[in-house]
Amino acid sequence: MADFIRIDPTSKVPPYEQIRALVAIAAANGELPVGYRLPTVRALAGELAVAVNTVARAYRELEQAGVVETRGRSGTFVAAAGDDQRAEALAAARVYAEVITRVGLDHDEAVEILRAALES
Repeated sequence: MADFIRIDPTSKVPPYEQIRALVAIAAANGELPVGYRLPTVRALAGELAVAVNTVARAYRELEQAGVVETRGRSGTFVAAAGDDQRAEALAAARVYAEVITRVGLDHDEAVEILRAALES
C-alpha cells in the first residue's frame, strides 16, 4: 500500500514524525505526485502496526504544512502546494550551495552541516 513508509522502532524519532518526514520527502522529490491519494489513517495505522492517533497526527501536521490536503470522506491527497514548497527548498539549497562554495567548504562538510541543522 504505502511501500515508501517504514517505521524504525529502534529510532529515537517518534513514529508520527517518521511518517510525517517520509511523506513530506516523498512529496518533495516527486515520488508522490500532486493528487496522489494517501492511505486512510486506519489503513496506514494497521499496515504500520501503530496507533490510529499516530498516523492522524502525522497527517494533521502534513496538512498544516501544506504538503497534503484532506477532502472530507474522499481522503487525503498530496497537495499542489508541495510544488511551491519544493521550489522554495530548491531556491534555499542553491543559496546554501553558493555560501558553501564562497567560504571554501567541501561537499561532505556542507552535507554534515545541513544534517546537523535539520536535526536541531
